[in-house]
Amino acid sequence: MDSSKPEPSMNKTSSKSSSVIDSIKGCTLSGMRVPKEELRRKITMPEYLRFAIRDAMASKDIEAGKHHYEEGGDTSTLVAPESPLVVFVNSKSGGRQGSELQSRLQEFMGDEQVFDLHNVKPHEFVQYGLACMESIAALGDCCAQETRERLRIVVAGGDGTVGWVLGCLGELHERGRDPVPPTAIIPLGTGNDLSRSFGWGGSFSIKWKKAIKRVLDRAINAPLARLDSWNLVISMPAGAQLDTPYALKQTEEVVLDKDLEIEGHLPKEVSCYQGVFYNYFSIGMDAQVAYGFHQLRNEKPYLAHGRIANKIIYSGYCCKQGWFFTPCINDPGLRGLKNILRMHIKRLNSPNWELINLPANIRSIVALNLPSYASGRNPWGNLKPEYLEKKGFVEANSDDGLLEIFGFKQGWHASLVMVDLISAKHIAQAAAIRFELRGGTWRECFMQVDGEPWKQPMNNEYSTFLDIKRVPFQSILVKGENNHS
Repeated sequence: MDSSKPEPSMNKTSSKSSSVIDSIKGCTLSGMRVPKEELRRKITMPEYLRFAIRDAMASKDIEAGKHHYEEGGDTSTLVAPESPLVVFVNSKSGGRQGSELQSRLQEFMGDEQVFDLHNVKPHEFVQYGLACMESIAALGDCCAQETRERLRIVVAGGDGTVGWVLGCLGELHERGRDPVPPTAIIPLGTGNDLSRSFGWGGSFSIKWKKAIKRVLDRAINAPLARLDSWNLVISMPAGAQLDTPYALKQTEEVVLDKDLEIEGHLPKEVSCYQGVFYNYFSIGMDAQVAYGFHQLRNEKPYLAHGRIANKIIYSGYCCKQGWFFTPCINDPGLRGLKNILRMHIKRLNSPNWELINLPANIRSIVALNLPSYASGRNPWGNLKPEYLEKKGFVEANSDDGLLEIFGFKQGWHASLVMVDLISAKHIAQAAAIRFELRGGTWRECFMQVDGEPWKQPMNNEYSTFLDIKRVPFQSILVKGENNHS
């Protein structure tokens, strides 16, 4: 298959939350069982390249691995593998299954092509390992060149892990180091919405131990699809401490769009943070629930050992953090997000900002890119053509340059949405978003990107701004379902 011609977009409204096991059991893409040695030959790099990548990353120096090429003799007779793979495993995901999966993959592929993300970071692979291979190819090594061009990546982890790797791979395009390797997914997280959206299912099973070669075969043969990613920039008054997830990094001061009216005051000194998300950004009560869950998991990891235990604890936090009961005990006038923020959007192909009037009873706002949220739900819903036309919406796709913005009112409303009895409160579709947080009676607000939450401090005197814009480059993912269309 020609990896330079990715498949058409994936429709958000057509996502299915089928399990991974259903998608891989029995047969390969061609309907025949996978010969073990043939698959190993297709995905395994020549020894000198594997060792060169290993040494370059270990030394953090692309020159450190070149001696394997220089001392290896004539490589002109070597044939590049048909579909070389590199696997990143979050060994702490999926309970003990993450580390067991890593061991089984290393037994099959070798240590040099399977990386534990707690020891080898994806940017280190891009900056040193892959750069070393490129430097060898630049010396005229055709095997290294073809291996680089055919490379695919597999990520075993949750949505945050997949997004982390995709973000690092995206740097290749920014630096003119194309092609960017397509990425397949082995779901090890709790929600696994990215995995669900691209046909890799929502769960990891112990039965995978007997089907690893089928999964790898699918990773090298399945068709491709494109995925939008979104850049999030936070500009806040300097001085406050922000404990962000690894998806957000502190950056230089960002100049705000001068065409957009600002309601509050600009501080003299600001702190700025930047990150990329692929599935969703949310602000409000759902992020508060996620924050409480993550805090507990970090402080008492023995309580959250496995996917089912995680879901039980997460459900408990829906009540403990006030999602259901706050309407009974708080001043109703203080509950809505409208009290602390304004939202402007740009519509598709429009240069103008538009102020959106938020419903007063909305307690959580989500900007969604994929058809899967909160373990496979689609709160945006399967909207009828006449409703789309009436609201000025278009059919949602993961590569259409638009985010679907919706809201939850309270716990009971969210629960009905999650069981598909009703849709969430539709607010807008946007090509760019600006949130302005104004503080007031609120001292803090909760936010999350792709399931990674944080507590955002707010200032009573100065505004905090969040800008969301689409990244020009689209990621390329491998579609897991058995589909050649």
